[in-house]
Amino acid sequence: MTDEAYGALRASAALWAGTSVLITNQRGRVLLQRVGYRPTRLLPGGAVDLEESPAQGAARELEEELGVPATVTRGLAVDWVSPTGRTTPSTMKFPGELLHVFDGGVWDEDRIASIRPAPGEIEDIEFVEPADLPALMEPGDARRALAALRARTNGTGAVLLEDGRPLVPTLLDRVNAFTRHRPTHHWPWREEPAPAGIPVRQCWGWLFAQDGRVLVLLDPTNGAACLPGGTPESQDHGDPAATLIREAAEEAAVQISSPVLLGHLPDEDHGNGPCARVRMAAVLTGVGPSRPDPATGQTYVRALATPEQVTELFDWGPSAADQLTAVHRERIRLGLPHAIRQPLTLVTGDEVLR
Repeated sequence: MTDEAYGALRASAALWAGTSVLITNQRGRVLLQRVGYRPTRLLPGGAVDLEESPAQGAARELEEELGVPATVTRGLAVDWVSPTGRTTPSTMKFPGELLHVFDGGVWDEDRIASIRPAPGEIEDIEFVEPADLPALMEPGDARRALAALRARTNGTGAVLLEDGRPLVPTLLDRVNAFTRHRPTHHWPWREEPAPAGIPVRQCWGWLFAQDGRVLVLLDPTNGAACLPGGTPESQDHGDPAATLIREAAEEAAVQISSPVLLGHLPDEDHGNGPCARVRMAAVLTGVGPSRPDPATGQTYVRALATPEQVTELFDWGPSAADQLTAVHRERIRLGLPHAIRQPLTLVTGDEVLR
């Protein structure tokens, strides 16, 4: 085959190239753009220009569309969008597309305030809860954005997608993480016991494995997360530690060391009056077979995550950083390492004890 023939053959199989950027605010909400030429929302981005790399295109689009100079270097996803994987007019003869998603990072209020949407192109921007993406975006766009968000949480580099679906699903993909609204707990953090006379409505535990990660429980259908623990009962005799030990055994089928109090979150708006939500820490000492929680009938997916990954599964507001500081202080006291970010892993047995 001649060079000319080979070039013509490759050109006949050419795909479009596109780029987009996943940006979140400090609450973990995703930046979407409303544009006049489509009824659905989009991540910032667009077509890659001639002789332009996808990363260069992403930076250019951010500046053109949002008026914010940026450099993007970290990839989150590369999606092969098939000719039928995107709704386009037949006259466009869409050949398929390779679309790169880059990590635009977490933007603070000052950077968000500097956004200047391109007049005539970007009508408005908004930060939305990840679970709302499927209702606001085209199906393929929403799948891609959620896959990119899960890749960011897993922290192991870009994932390969086909029409927004990962070729090798991670645990977060398998449980459909971020498809249910994350619990919103915007209470202040207090590194002290709950005040006398204020009822404790909840006791959750940061339960450490030997590698410094902690146990988190996930709903198998929508990825909704919770830390082990629950509501005090009469047999606990008002002792939050007893509540945590019992709940850890019942809902997570694990045994733990004697819990240490980290602090509490005062909930002034509880329907039955003010209450406290206690947080404790302990070390995992035994793991049994997964089983249904007798209180709810739910069989949770048990996973190990870094403390930072856990906070990304919730919307805890500014107090999350203060709670993390207390968690790491106790981890250091226990002599456990600082866990390296890696994909959330399924807990099946006593590997967490080694």
